[in-house]
Amino acid sequence: MDSTQQAEETGPDAKAQRWVTKLAKEITAFVKERGGSADAQISYIGERGVRIVLVGEDGGWGDLVAPSREVAQEAAQKAGVTVHETLDGDLAARIRTGPYEWERMAGIQVGGPKDR
Repeated sequence: MDSTQQAEETGPDAKAQRWVTKLAKEITAFVKERGGSADAQISYIGERGVRIVLVGEDGGWGDLVAPSREVAQEAAQKAGVTVHETLDGDLAARIRTGPYEWERMAGIQVGGPKDR
């Protein structure tokens, strides 16, 4: 292996591709667990990167963090999920929350249950 080939396998592009592969596997597992399809929305969260919010066919949801929008977009495409510009309307209406989320939301409001 020459030095150019080695640099390509260990450079920034290789690191991004490892992220894409890892995230695509996690998104694919989420899709299988949540009824066979899912949609996503990608939001910038600062220096850390972007947040990928996933909404499954069954209304279950989850999120992942990616280092960049490009990595997130490529991972979503590789996993076969549709990416929406915003998390509102029909997509937001599909999200189903459970007791955990309601307790956590109430816990962070003034006068709500305290964190454990």
